[in-house]
This record gives sequence, C-alpha cells and structure tokens, in this order.
Amino acid sequence: MLTDFFFTLRAAKLPVSVKEYLTLLEALKEGVIGPSIDDFYFLARTTLVKDEAHFDKFDRAFSAYFKGVEMLTDFGKEIPLEWLQKILEKELSPEEKAAIEKMGWDELMETLKKRLEEQKERHEGGSKWIGTGGTSPFGHGGYNPQGIRIGGPGKNRSAVKVWDQRAYKDYDDSLELGTRNIKVALRRLRRFAREGSELELDLDDTIHCTAANAGMLDIKMVPERHNKVKVLLLMDVGGTMDEHIHRVEEIFSAAKSEFKHLEFYYFHNCVYDFMWKNNRRRYAEKSPTWDVIRKYNKDWRLIFVGDATMSPYEILQPGGSVEYNNEEPGAEWLQRLTHAFPKYAWINPEPQGVWQYRQSISIVQQLVQQRMFPLTLAGLEGAMRLLSK
Repeated sequence: MLTDFFFTLRAAKLPVSVKEYLTLLEALKEGVIGPSIDDFYFLARTTLVKDEAHFDKFDRAFSAYFKGVEMLTDFGKEIPLEWLQKILEKELSPEEKAAIEKMGWDELMETLKKRLEEQKERHEGGSKWIGTGGTSPFGHGGYNPQGIRIGGPGKNRSAVKVWDQRAYKDYDDSLELGTRNIKVALRRLRRFAREGSELELDLDDTIHCTAANAGMLDIKMVPERHNKVKVLLLMDVGGTMDEHIHRVEEIFSAAKSEFKHLEFYYFHNCVYDFMWKNNRRRYAEKSPTWDVIRKYNKDWRLIFVGDATMSPYEILQPGGSVEYNNEEPGAEWLQRLTHAFPKYAWINPEPQGVWQYRQSISIVQQLVQQRMFPLTLAGLEGAMRLLSK
C-alpha cells in the first residue's frame, strides 16, 4: 500500500526520494507511531517533505490517496473498517458519538462494509451507495444529518465525521501572502552599504587592533549596514481596491519594515496629474505628479500596487477620471512615470486568472511593458528579481 502512496506523491510533483521512503518504512518498523492516521500523516510529512513550500502539495496528495474514494480501485483494502472505527471513537465529539450510537457501532460498520463490498464504481447521488451528492449516510457532497463523509469537501456541513481537514494551506506559491512571507520576498531587493551616523561594533577590527596593542582593548566602530535600495511605492486606493485592503496593508507594512528609504503616495484607479499621502486630506494636500517625478532620481525603484480594474475610458481619455476633469489621460502619466524610473513593476492583487477578461488590465499591462506581477509569493519574488537587475 505504501509503495503506491510513494508513487502518488511523485505523481503530485513532490521531490520524494527512495532514501526518504526507506526512512519512513524504518520508522514504521520501529513502532515510532501508533495506529493513527494523524500520527502517520505527521510522520510521513516529516520524513518525506524537505521544504515547507511543498506542504500543501503533500496534503492534497495524502488526502487523495488515503481519503478520496474517487482514486481507489479497492475500497475495502485502502480504508480498513477497524481503522475507521478507531479513528471515529478517538476523534468524534460527544454529540457525534451519540448520533452514531443510536445506529450502533456494529450495525454502522457492517452496513459500511456491505456497501463497500457491493460497490464497484463511483456513484453520484442516490440514497444507498457511497459516493457524491444524494442522501446516503456515507460519502461526500450530499445531505444526511447523521452521515459519515468519506473523501472530498463537504457541502452541507452536516457530516458526523470530516476526514478532509488540512492543517497547512499557506505554502503553495500560488496562495495569498502573509506579512512574514512578503518580507522574505522583499529581501531579494537589497543592496547593503555602510553609511550614516549610527555606529555599531566592528568585532573583527576590534580583535585585530586589540591583539596588535599587546592585549589593551582597542574598540573599533563602523557605520551600521543599511539596505540602500530606494523604493517609491504608489498604491491604488478606494473602489474595487476595497476588496484587497488587508493584502495591500500587509505589503505596505512589510515594505516599511524592509526598506529604510521608502516613499509612498496614493492614487485612485489610475495615476493622473496629482497624488496624495493622506486620504483624509487628499484634496487639501495634493502632490503634483510632476513634482514627484522631479523630486526622485532614476535610482529609485518604482512599484505600483493596484488592481488596474476600471473603465478603459479612465486610462485613455482626457476627463476620464471619475472624480475630476483631468486634462491629460492617465496613460500619459503612466508613460512619464515609467520613463522617469526605468526600474519599475506593477503588483496586482487580482487573481491572475481573471486578467485576460479585464480590458483595462490588458491596457495597463501594455503601458508597463508587461511588467505586471500577481500578489503571490512567486509573483512578488519575480518582481523583486526584475527590480534588482
């Protein structure tokens, strides 16, 4: 059974080697864990997965092999009934146990065993077979107030036992980021230099000079190392960006932590002839875009953060702004900014799968020379690599 499990992991593109597989078998032989699927899950993940970035792939492969009925050819072999009863007795809540005890454990096990022996294929719907949908008390995706879900996601939240809960979902490259992961990705854009008035101990030079001074302590100080990269952050705010507030706040917080030289401004939908730093006073305290272009030189990295979701008219036409009558189209200002700051990138919090269906996103992509990246771990790392060149 575990040989097929090993090949299932390899089919899921997990870099699992034979040596690691043998380590798992040795641990099982030595009785490291008891007869628990949870214990086996953690043991298998510890021995087979070398990188936390693969946790999510491992979870999906583990769930598909041990819990999903759709990939099993011999239902009875892969889900031992004794194992099922032990897991249920161990993990069910008192209310769930009471619901099953009304049927009786023996009757429940016998009924499930009989269904597994009779069923030779996948079933959708109905009230008798183990499958998806319908009203059977066994399977998933259906409705039965006293059911046991086997494989797949539940739909009615009424199953007595949920088998498919995964503990790790945040390490796949395509998933959303947290502040910690954003900081790690932003660190790809670093260039350290010792400058400024703040000093720190130069340990190596202190040891050398003290030794040369016959053991008399000679302390040497040097300016602290700082990331000298300068970042100009322009963030879209309001409208459709309200759906992405939390994620933009995360990247803003991480950027302020990682970059000593950071300047930021807000805009709405598209950049026009002015931006602002305080949304509550954006009409009283405007920063002309021309002044921003003149204030910062070409050494600054320009990062746009916005969903680029608007009417194409707002980008291409004078007066296209939804808030005031702009004399020049937003496209002109985007071109001026990207010309003034050759090292630039656009971070888009919208899922990359919908970009092709938004005309405004396609227009902005053309204006920024296809330097648009999704707000994912892989996308953010790609943007930082581009900006570090």
